[in-house]
This record gives sequence, structure tokens and C-alpha cells, in this order.
Amino acid sequence: MKNDLESMLLLGTLFLLLFGLAELLYQKFKVKAEFTRKLVHVGTGIICMSFPILISSHWSVFILCGLFTLILLLSIKFDLLNSIHAIDRKSVGSLAYPAAVYLCFLAQILLDKGSIFYYLPLLTLAICDPMAALSGKKWPYGSYRLFGARKTLLGSAVFFVCALITVVLIGHYMQEPSLHMSEITMICTLALVVTIAEACSKDGYDNISIPVSSILSLYILFP
Repeated sequence: MKNDLESMLLLGTLFLLLFGLAELLYQKFKVKAEFTRKLVHVGTGIICMSFPILISSHWSVFILCGLFTLILLLSIKFDLLNSIHAIDRKSVGSLAYPAAVYLCFLAQILLDKGSIFYYLPLLTLAICDPMAALSGKKWPYGSYRLFGARKTLLGSAVFFVCALITVVLIGHYMQEPSLHMSEITMICTLALVVTIAEACSKDGYDNISIPVSSILSLYILFP
């Protein structure tokens, strides 16, 4: 627990520096909140990649994620962290993100099937989601609605390709015996399921649906 506390202090400092950078870009350099928000989204995912290495207990992750959820709630109440919250749409994404991180960490422990159950869902959320959102906003080709969520075909295509690459690279890097290019059908199925989960989600709930669908797909497709 002592090592966990030291790691939590280090990680907490990194998160605060990331928030500070986003605020500096938004307030000083007038970078749009959509971009600073995505910066925090990706940066948070990168920092969270170190959780399984630095933290041993899921309770420590729970406390760390809970504290940052509290910070985000207070920032909304007192109109702070506009680099994250000053967007022209309703979204609970910033609040759902810490919950997603803890869910992924807990899943890898409870399922006891390897850390790919942490890294793959979280990387898919951290990388594929903002890539799809930014590309769909810049090139809004093929706009469609699914369960009330407005998406674009281009954005969904970008998400699928990014998810596919993420599955292949993470599986290869972690040398998981069940994730080989010869199983391309199951790999494509996993990427497709996560893409559909993202397409069906609105108001930031994709920060939950993406990791949940990733974990379930891994558990079912690669037992």
C-alpha cells in the first residue's frame, strides 16, 4: 500500500499537469475546447497505461479515479476547467472516463485472463474514439442516426480501422496466444462490435460502452 500511495501521488501530479496544460492552451492560446478536451482524453489514456505497472490494488485505482471524478464535478459546479467542459453539446464523457478506467482495471483482476483486458479496452477508448470524433467533425460525410446518436460513416470507418489496428498491435505486443493474424475474422468481429457500440452511444456514454463492449468481446471471442 505504501508503494501504491507513492504511485498515486505521482500519477495524480501527472493528471493535474495535463489539466494545467489543457487550461493553458485554452485560456492563453485560445485553442478550442474540442481540441483541448481531446488532448486530455488521449493524455489521460496514456498516463493510465502505467496503472498495472505502478499500482497493485484495484482499491487504489478506485480512490484515484474517485478523487478525479470529484474534481471534475466540482469544476462543473464552480465553472472551472473550461478546457474540458466548454463544449456546445451535452456530454457526461469526462465523468464517465474515470469509471471506465476503474472498470478495465477491475476486469483484468476479476477475469484473471491477462492484462490485455485492461490495455486493449483502454487504448481503444483513448485513441480510436478521439480519432473518429475529430475526423467525423472535420469531414462529416455520411451523417446518420443510430438510437438517437448522430454519427458519420467516415468517423465510424476511422474508428473501425483504428480499433482493428489496436487489436492486432496489442495482441502481437503482448504475445497473447489467441490473437494471431490467422484469426482475422474474430479480430474484425471484435473491432466491428466496438465500432457499433460507439455508434449507438451519445452524450459521452461511449466512454463506458467502448470498454464494456471490448471486454465482453474479448471474453467471448478469445476464451
